[in-house]
Amino acid sequence: MKQNNSGCFTAAVVGMSRFIVLFAWIARPIAFDAAFTSWIMPCLGVMFLPFTTLMYLILITNQVGKSLSGTDWLWIALAVVVDIAGAGAAAAQNRNRIPQGVPGSLPPEPPAAPPAAPAA
Repeated sequence: MKQNNSGCFTAAVVGMSRFIVLFAWIARPIAFDAAFTSWIMPCLGVMFLPFTTLMYLILITNQVGKSLSGTDWLWIALAVVVDIAGAGAAAAQNRNRIPQGVPGSLPPEPPAAPPAAPAA
C-alpha cells in the first residue's frame, strides 16, 4: 500500500503556528490585549484556528482604526483555508486508524489471490 506523508508537513505547519501564537502571547501580552477583548478568544483560536489567530493578530496590530478592511479579509480567509486544510490533511492521514465498520473508515482490502498451480 502506498504511503502518503504530506499530512506530516501540514501538521508541522499547523503545530508551528500554535507555538508561534503562544510565544507571541507570552512575549507581547499588550498586543494581545489590544487585539482581543478577553482571553477566551485567543485560547479558542490557539486550539481550533491557530493560523487564523496569528494572521488576525498581525493584521489588527498594524491597523490604525482597529478594524479590518479590504484585502485584510482576504488574508483572514486564506488563513482559515490553511487551518481547515491542516485539519483535513490530519484526518485523511489517520483514516486507516479508524476501526472497520465505522462511517468514514477505509473499505476492507480484498483477499489475496491464491498462488497459481504449477504446470504439469
